[in-house]
Amino acid sequence: MASVSNLVPARLERLYHWLRRYYWLWPLISFGSGIFSFFLISRQQSLGAWLALALMLTWLLLSLESLWSWWHRHREHSSLPRLLATFCAQLTHQETLFFCLPFFLITTVWDSGQAIFTGLLVACAIISIVDPLYFRIAEKRRWLYFSYHALCVFAVLLVVGPLLLRLSTGTSLLLAAIVFPMVALPSLISILRPDRAWRWLALIVLAISISGGAWALRSFIPPATLWIEASALSPKFDPGARAPRGSMALTPDALRAQGLYAFTAIHAPLGLNEHIRHVWRHEGRVVDEIDLTIQGGRGRGYRAWSRKQHFGADVTGDWQVDVVTDAGQRLGVIRFNVVDDIDQARKADGHLERTPGIGWLRRYQKD
Repeated sequence: MASVSNLVPARLERLYHWLRRYYWLWPLISFGSGIFSFFLISRQQSLGAWLALALMLTWLLLSLESLWSWWHRHREHSSLPRLLATFCAQLTHQETLFFCLPFFLITTVWDSGQAIFTGLLVACAIISIVDPLYFRIAEKRRWLYFSYHALCVFAVLLVVGPLLLRLSTGTSLLLAAIVFPMVALPSLISILRPDRAWRWLALIVLAISISGGAWALRSFIPPATLWIEASALSPKFDPGARAPRGSMALTPDALRAQGLYAFTAIHAPLGLNEHIRHVWRHEGRVVDEIDLTIQGGRGRGYRAWSRKQHFGADVTGDWQVDVVTDAGQRLGVIRFNVVDDIDQARKADGHLERTPGIGWLRRYQKD
């Protein structure tokens, strides 16, 4: 009679082979559930937060399994077959990436360095559904596999923090930057192989450097869960209706006489209080910074505005209003040009404009 210790791996192997028959379904299910989760969160954010919590619990189990596999890497047999463990990890990676991707796709400012980070997540999502490539990395490049795992944890923390814990995007980023090297620890150990005191010291320094680097490069990371629904420029503003009013040509004389309002409607998760800034720039130089506080949960976005009243003698040229979080992550930008010729000048008429990005995601948001 076969022992229990032999029966359990055998049954797990059979389960693995049964699941592998339908491997082509899993990427489709993960993609569909990720998009569904995004729209579900837009309509019922409390349910979305529970989805995020369930996802994080799955990540915790996967992290423990990864550490256990590394710790017992020299043993001939494992209580959990490697193929089954890798297959389960693949499903979790797919679900995590396709859960997070819609948030980053819609919040990325595509003409900035944020496109690099989001592009990296897109590449990771593609790898997760290409079996030969994914399993080759999992089996042959374990340090890269753990790094891949850590990046996915980093991304999901950026989304979960504001949704579940009501943390600001800056605090969520700081938390993710601290956790990132901890989750990547097996990868760092595989690279450095610390067997002496100086190698352990190098490991600690490298982990701190990774954490500090993630925070230093925060301008390249989109503020997941925050995005600009619409923006406008106008000479007047109705505080009661919270709407831009009036119209004028963007000429030096008009700006000096009336000033200019920059209006933004910003989507934020329910219950989230976030500090943002309107940074006014002229020819790339910062000329004004105005701090604002937004509250989440409004279907059409929280309406925030700033006004610049004092324009100096040198007004003509390119202007922009950067909308950034308290941590320095950019949500979007309003650009305009000031010219002397009134016939060629753009009109600031309060017309609401959608910011460039993944428009098909925005169109399906609930008003």
